[in-house]
Amino acid sequence: MSNFGSLWMVLGLAVALTVRADEGMWLFDQPPSQVLRERYGFEPSEAWLRHLQRSCVRFNSGGSGSFVSEDGLLISNHHVGSDALYKLSSSGTNFLRDGFHARSREQEIPCLDLELNVLQEIEEVTARVNAAVPRDATAEAAHEARRKVIATIEKESLDRTGMRSDVVTLWKGGAYHLYRYKRYTDVRLVFAPEQQIAAFGGDPDNFEFPRFDLDISFFRAYENGRPAKTPDYLRFSPAGAQAGELVLVAGHPASTSRLLTVAELAEVRDQTLPLRLSWAKQMEVLLSNWSARSEENARRAADLLHGIQNGRKARNGRLAGLLDPNLFAEKRRAEAEFKACLQGKPQFSDALAAYDKIAESVRVGSREAKRTLFLETWMGSMSDSFAIARTLLRAAEERAKPSGERLHEFSDAGRESLELRLFSAQPMYPDLEVLLLSEVLTLMASEFGADDPLVLQALAGKSPQARAAEMVQGTRVAEVGFRKHLYEGGMESIRTAKDPLLELARALDPEARRLRKAAEEEAEVRQQAHAAIAAARNALLGTSGYPDATYSLRLSFGTVIGYEENGQTVPAFTTLEGLYARAAAMRRQPPFDLPPLWEKRKGSLDLMTHFNFVSTADIIGGNSGSPVVDRSGSFVGIIFDGNLASLPWDYMFSQTQGRAISVDASAIVHALDRVYEARELLRELSR
Repeated sequence: MSNFGSLWMVLGLAVALTVRADEGMWLFDQPPSQVLRERYGFEPSEAWLRHLQRSCVRFNSGGSGSFVSEDGLLISNHHVGSDALYKLSSSGTNFLRDGFHARSREQEIPCLDLELNVLQEIEEVTARVNAAVPRDATAEAAHEARRKVIATIEKESLDRTGMRSDVVTLWKGGAYHLYRYKRYTDVRLVFAPEQQIAAFGGDPDNFEFPRFDLDISFFRAYENGRPAKTPDYLRFSPAGAQAGELVLVAGHPASTSRLLTVAELAEVRDQTLPLRLSWAKQMEVLLSNWSARSEENARRAADLLHGIQNGRKARNGRLAGLLDPNLFAEKRRAEAEFKACLQGKPQFSDALAAYDKIAESVRVGSREAKRTLFLETWMGSMSDSFAIARTLLRAAEERAKPSGERLHEFSDAGRESLELRLFSAQPMYPDLEVLLLSEVLTLMASEFGADDPLVLQALAGKSPQARAAEMVQGTRVAEVGFRKHLYEGGMESIRTAKDPLLELARALDPEARRLRKAAEEEAEVRQQAHAAIAAARNALLGTSGYPDATYSLRLSFGTVIGYEENGQTVPAFTTLEGLYARAAAMRRQPPFDLPPLWEKRKGSLDLMTHFNFVSTADIIGGNSGSPVVDRSGSFVGIIFDGNLASLPWDYMFSQTQGRAISVDASAIVHALDRVYEARELLRELSR
């Protein structure tokens, strides 16, 4: 990468007058109005922003979407909706592979545990959060005080408004905003294409361009058994995006690391990313081999395998960015220059000292980082049955405490969302659970050592495969009624259940909690240090920049334009003609084969229709499903990916080659009309 920008850009300290390129994941209450006005002659009004904000949807399964009719119809990516498609499928019905089309509202299928959030209000609560944390408190006391006040703010807001209420940490602790969301939990599947056209090219083409994917799905939000009334929705533009035009993206980028110090980035480069990559590659090989054994195995593992493959490729790209000597040299230079700005200024002494505090905290945290990451994150994300068992165990312990003293995910404000997930009737397959839990236990033994006391306790004198089979065959956590009984009965029910997975969770949890507590205290140290840096930054540059992404609603912008790669021009658009040419060039071998319906109806298509396009809009994971709109606010496309050069955007933005990839609205309309004959959907989209 090159042309990484000025000191302020590199540190994520950009303000309206100094930002170069189309950088920024901007807050809706602090939009880049001046940049847009001076560069593009466009300044969104408050009404324009409010309408877009309330048209946007966040998926609890990860990803974004938007309402596209006044009757609760919404669009997202196929891969964002894949969790719902997978959970609605069975051995006889594979919606993930074969797609789904409800031709009437009576045919729309309720999703099992999908929650949608729509941002309604934003309130500044920085002063209240900071006032609750004593200045000279220990990291432990400060963390407890901060957790308590945040839980209190969220619960007060929920009780007063009835809306989901989340305190969002911005600028790594420099500010706190309270976001209030309208929740939809009656969500029904309306339409999804076949996976082979939604993800044409599969893993080989993932994060590549040119692309030819119809990565979309439609759902409908319901209230009181009827389609929700959603007056804020985006009108479809049948013409789609136009070359060279300004486009804006509204979505929920999951997280970025642009504000991390050099010490923190080095830890990510040298420890966290390589470790996650290693584990992901092992799980990918395991699931690929298991899937190849039967069609039913492939169906059961499809959603998890796709997520692991996507994560592996994304982390490879991010690691490549951090290993780029130009990127890291620019980060070091920028940090050194900013420190030089602080030297000799007593009012910024805390900010200057903050860098050393962060470096020391990173050193302390790295001692047990692998163990923490495995026990607290990886183990629970791989095995659904173990994750449920641990949630039940922790819920019993945490609910006995005041809300402000609990682990954050068990606070009163998040109770309804937690229970929606915990009591989901999602399918669970014992053979897949044995496979996954066995591999997790094997990884645990290989990482910690076979003689580690925790490993010995987990294996209980058996091999990983035998131990996993014993626990999965003996557990009842797959039964929703059993979960509800334990949840309502508290710790006494957990103790008397004699469930092997619950017993494993009980055996591992003291160590996992100890590690989590230590990690949270080190995170508190870094958060306070980043807050000092943020205060210095704001004093020097003002507050009109943008913070790192936090899976909260953001606004990005850019231009529909191609790029140069290896001396060749990559055009901004692909076409339907290119889809068929790509399939033919690859001899229609999977994953470059086409669904039968697309082969059958090729003759009815206008092959010059734009299919996918790229833009310079600043995105990251979580933006999948984000609407792309033009100046009028019309829907012209939907984000579904970035190219390989965009993967280092987690740490630093560069639009030299990095691009966001979208499905063009014209392709969506054309496919619904000519391939799927979804006239009822087209009528609703055109209202």
